[in-house]
Amino acid sequence: MNSRPTGVPSHLWLGAPIDARPLFAPEHAALMATLRGLAPADWGKEAVPGWTVRDVAAHVLGDFYGRLARDRDGHREGPSFAPGETLEAFIHRINQEWVDAFSRVSPAALTDTLDLVGGQVARFFEAADPDSPSLGVSWAGVDPAPMWLDSARDFTEFWTHRQQIRHAVGQDTDADPRFLSVVLDTFMRALPHTLREVAAPTGTQVQVRVDGPAGGTWTATAAGDRWSLAEPDAGRPAALVALDAETAWRLCTRGIQPDTALARARVEGDRELAGAACRIVSIVY
Repeated sequence: MNSRPTGVPSHLWLGAPIDARPLFAPEHAALMATLRGLAPADWGKEAVPGWTVRDVAAHVLGDFYGRLARDRDGHREGPSFAPGETLEAFIHRINQEWVDAFSRVSPAALTDTLDLVGGQVARFFEAADPDSPSLGVSWAGVDPAPMWLDSARDFTEFWTHRQQIRHAVGQDTDADPRFLSVVLDTFMRALPHTLREVAAPTGTQVQVRVDGPAGGTWTATAAGDRWSLAEPDAGRPAALVALDAETAWRLCTRGIQPDTALARARVEGDRELAGAACRIVSIVY
């Protein structure tokens, strides 16, 4: 889908790099435990609008194959953009085509294939150079992106799909802070892009705080021609948005809408800036 770029410019404004590489293997093990624990009827339950648990699992397998083909094996064949097709429309189309093609594959065969290929994906990421150039991350507004962000983005996708499967069968979100802290940290790298059209004096700060053991604080600063996560805190921000972890990750993946998140949040300072921060989205949407 994308050609391999030859260099990556400085992306200090994205904040400190995230190293998700050691987490791919345990996340994959958690996915396999979830899938192998499903009852036969669970596979047909709706996990996201229009997709069953089986469909989501097939989609994850497609992501696995895509990553290995493109970045490990240098394979450049595959679907291409239709005339006038946007990135979002292209991704949604090819995802649906893949899921439709896998409708003939049984849950047992799908699970075994996921186990085999997912282990290879984990080993690929473990060996990746985090500073090398990689695929763009559209929701962060960066293309090409450093591998640390691209790989962290994939980690959040695998984790999110596992939660969708869990919820479909009546299980709660896996709140293990080993995983969720990295997911939230990655999702918040969308803040500068989210605020890109918000005009504010240089030095204005908008802070998002997520409570709990997996939480943290992220401060976006108006810094000339863009907002940045790399500037030191200047004291009291112009706006503070405090969220619980469940609300935060669901907001970033559009499991809930910005108005709902804002209503649940504790807001201090400029409510307009707080509302702009709550428009964050950290998936292709």
